[in-house]
Amino acid sequence: MTNYSDVRIFLCTTPTDMHYSFDRLLGRTREIFEQDPLDGHLFLFVNRNRDRLKLLFWDQDGFCIFYKKPEADYPHFFLFTEIGEGANNLACRPGSAG
Repeated sequence: MTNYSDVRIFLCTTPTDMHYSFDRLLGRTREIFEQDPLDGHLFLFVNRNRDRLKLLFWDQDGFCIFYKKPEADYPHFFLFTEIGEGANNLACRPGSAG
């Protein structure tokens, strides 16, 4: 079982093709981060425009990919990798409480 306090998050700042699936993302994980993807860490990859995100992680019995693509009609207040800005989440959307 993974001790979640030991989980690290790795962000690849080099643009990644969002067509990449498990095998290519696993390869980038080993190549760029020099990490074993089976260690339970989270590996984040962004596209060239930094408006799409893929998250790769090991879930005890297999790899999972989470893919985030904002809706076209949603105003982009913040890109995923902007520093010093608020988070791109529900609390930042117009009309949301918070």
